[in-house]
This record gives sequence, C-alpha cells and structure tokens, in this order.
Amino acid sequence: MVAAMPVTAMLCMLTLMHVRAHIAAMIALCLATAIAIFIYGMPTKMALAAVGYGAGFGLLPIGWLIINAIFIYQLSVETGQFAVLQSQVENVTNDRRLQALLIAFSFGAFIEGAAGFGAPVAISGALLIGLGFRPLEAAKLALIGNTAPVAFGSIGTPLVTIAPLAELDLGQLSAMVGRQLPFFSLLIPFWLIWAQVGWRGMIGVWPACLVAGVSFGGTQFLVSNFHGPWLVDIVSGAVSMLCLVILMRFWRPKNEFRQSTEAHIHKKSEPEFVGPAWKAWLPWLFLTAFVFAWGLPQVKAQLNSWFGPQIEVPGLHLAVQKIPPVVHVATKEPAIFSLNILSATGTALFLAAIASVCALSVGFVRAAKIYWQTLLRLRISLFTISVMMALGFVTRYSGGDSTMGLAMASTGAWFPFFSPLIGWLGVALTGSDTSSNILFGNLQKVTAEQLGFSPLIMCAANSSGGVMGKMIDAQSVVVASVATGGHKHSPDAGTVLRAVFWHSLALAVLMGLFIACQTYFWGWMVPDAK
Repeated sequence: MVAAMPVTAMLCMLTLMHVRAHIAAMIALCLATAIAIFIYGMPTKMALAAVGYGAGFGLLPIGWLIINAIFIYQLSVETGQFAVLQSQVENVTNDRRLQALLIAFSFGAFIEGAAGFGAPVAISGALLIGLGFRPLEAAKLALIGNTAPVAFGSIGTPLVTIAPLAELDLGQLSAMVGRQLPFFSLLIPFWLIWAQVGWRGMIGVWPACLVAGVSFGGTQFLVSNFHGPWLVDIVSGAVSMLCLVILMRFWRPKNEFRQSTEAHIHKKSEPEFVGPAWKAWLPWLFLTAFVFAWGLPQVKAQLNSWFGPQIEVPGLHLAVQKIPPVVHVATKEPAIFSLNILSATGTALFLAAIASVCALSVGFVRAAKIYWQTLLRLRISLFTISVMMALGFVTRYSGGDSTMGLAMASTGAWFPFFSPLIGWLGVALTGSDTSSNILFGNLQKVTAEQLGFSPLIMCAANSSGGVMGKMIDAQSVVVASVATGGHKHSPDAGTVLRAVFWHSLALAVLMGLFIACQTYFWGWMVPDAK
C-alpha cells in the first residue's frame, strides 16, 4: 500500500480532483522521494541522484525527440504545406465511410507517428468537421481511429521510454508489440465504420476496411520487427492511405454514403503555400528518410561511437542491488546516462526539419521563430515528462516497483489477462501511453518474473493494452471536444466520453484475452523464442 501511494495519489489527483498533470506529477514525485528515503531507507543523495537521472532521461532523448517532431509539424502548418496535404486527402472520395477510413484511421495514424500528443485527434476531428460530419460523430471517429497507432506514436516514444525502465532490448520490445497490435489494426477499420453507420453500412465497404487494415497491420508488423519503433506509424499510415487511394481508382461501393444535407460546417481559408502540391509532402519524406537511416544498425553504431558518451551517474551507478525474489540472481543496477546528441532520433528529425527549411526556402529567421514557438508550446509537457520519468526512476531504484510487482503476482494465472488492462487504465488516467509505461513498465516485468511469464510479453502488453485507453483519457476527450467545438450541436467532453467509453472497454478486454492466449498457447510469437 505504501509503495503504491505515489501512483495512487497522482491518479486520484488527475481523475477526482482535476489537478493539472505537471502539478500532480510533482506532488507524486515528492511523495515517492520521501517514501524512498524514510520508508525504504534509501540514502538521500542516492534518491536525489535517481531524480536527476530520470529527469535528464526525460529531456534527452525523449524531450529532444518530441521537440523536433512537433517542430516539423508546426513548420508544415505555418508554411501552408499542411493545408495542401489536407486538401489532397479530402478530395479522394465523397463517401463518408471511406472518408472516415482515410482521415480518422490512415491519416490520423500518420500524424500520430510524426507528432502524437493529441495532434491526430485534433487534426482528424477538424478535417471531418470540414467535410460536413456532425461534431459528435467527428469526435467519436477521430478517437476510435486513433487507437491502432498509439503504442508507436510520436516516433516510437512509448517504447523508447519503457525499454530502459524495464531493462529490455528496444528492438525485441518493438517486435513483440508488432506481433500484438497488427491483429487489432486489422479489426479497427471494421470497428470504426460499424460505430459510424452500423453493421449493414460497414458490410457495404468491407473491401476498403480490409485493405486499410491489412495494409496498415502488415506494414506495422514489418517495420516494427525489421527496423524498430520509430517509423512504424508514419510508414504504416502512408502505406494504408496509398492502398486506399489505389483501391478507390478501381472499386466504389454500390450505394454511396454521401454527406448529410447540412452544408459544410466549416470552410477552411485558402492556404498561403504556393508551389507544386508534391512539395507539401517534403517534410514528411525527409523525416522518414532521416529516421530510417538513423535506425540502420551500422549507422546507429557509428553515430553512437562518435557522439554518444556514456556518463555514470555519481552515487547511483552500481550502488543498488536487486536480490531474490525480485530477480533470480543478485544483480547490481547500472545507472549510465547516455548523451545521445547526434545519434538520437530527435536529431534525425532536426536534420529533416533543416532539410525542409532549405528545400522550401522558408528562411532561417522564420524557422527559428517557429522553433521558439514550439519550445514555448511544449514547455509544460516537457516538464511533465521529466517529472514523470524522475518518479519512475525513483520508484525503480528504491524498490517500490518491485514491491508492487510482488503484490500483483497474487493474481497468478489471471495476470496475462489483467496485464494489458493495467496499461489501459494507466493511459485512461494519465492521458499518455508513454506515462503509463513509465508508471507500470517495470511493475509488469517484476510481476512476470515472479509468475514465470515472459517479461517481454507483459511489458509489450502494457503498451498494447494502453492504446485502447487513449480514446477515453481526459486529454484526448478534451482535444476532440475542442477540435469539433464552436458549431451547432457541438458536444461537451462528457458527451464525447460516453460515446466512446464502451468501445474502449470492449477493445481492452479483447486485448486481455489475446495476451492470455499469446502467453499460454502462442509462445512461438515471442521474438527469439526457443
């Protein structure tokens, strides 16, 4: 109960007391540090070193990655390129079901991979409103469609975060999630259209649902297993959009489901961007190329050897020892801060942004202004992430997560079912798959080790199950409500939440059943399983 107090207190503040995330995280961090020092007997200097280590990791590489991902998106918006891209997507089809697939599912996944943090829901919702969708319908579809890509969102940030916390290989973790989510990526397009127009309406466009799901899920599996987590959503979303566009050139539904009789609720102004339409895709093409090159083992190893100094955290490196029953043999915990300056994925994004600035003749003064605006916009989010990482590291090095893991082991044979539901609850309450992984990642590993299950499956399940909670977290619901607000019959946040809650819970339960089957019957799906 004491070990769970920081996490419980933070979740209560977020849900019941409506405390802002960064304030709740700070209070929880102070509580966790006090418990580490006064209950677990952790020396004060060691506890503070753990706080600094976690906060530093929150800024490098995670914060650096997020800054540049959002900067590329902002650069695209500010120069008018994004409006051109939107227009191209909107003009593909008049059938509302196919528009929902293209925008809420495929295009939303593409934006989730590049930016994340609420951007896909806001953009998809606004696009659907602009096409004549009713506000509540647009909000619901944007939230449901944003389910499949979240675990790999924002250049793989959720998995980049949980891998070091749970001491797992990032490549194997990416591959494991890539062997869980594709089955649901195939399901989500059918679920999305069923939620929009019912069973009969969904049957009318089942070929499009199948193409969207297979192309996205198949690409998701290939990229996550053979490259890594960084480009999964970007490539999968782009492939899915391309396949849908190709399909629509040769196939149309028999009964086209047109716009409602209402006129377009929102008409966008003409974009300021002037030039060939293909230039609107340049930032995203540069992003894909640079991140892909960085993910190649040879390139990554060389960059790490040049620009990735390893710094042992004073007073913490090899100063904490884990002993049975937490682990099978006694091990000393490393605490090494890696200054991945040039080799970090965030730098690949920064180089992609510089290439976009040069190719589009934006001007470095204007680009610097956009970058500064991006920093100001993200300052609270970056602070929150750093505090959350500090909380996770203090809990890890003090032994609090091991205590909670041993308690969770009491669920016994049922734990594989509950494992993704823990991730679902974490995302629903914290608003982020990354935050949920920080809070519960190592807990999943410890519990799995105690019960004899694969830690890789359970940590992956935390992230895979968490995606189902994304549609009901407060941040996403509020973003969806705001993005579709200002119009007749615009829904409030409570109405949006009620519209998607049961979809979220049902999908989370299905994920629990899938993880249970994967644990007990489908062990061959685990990477490098013997």
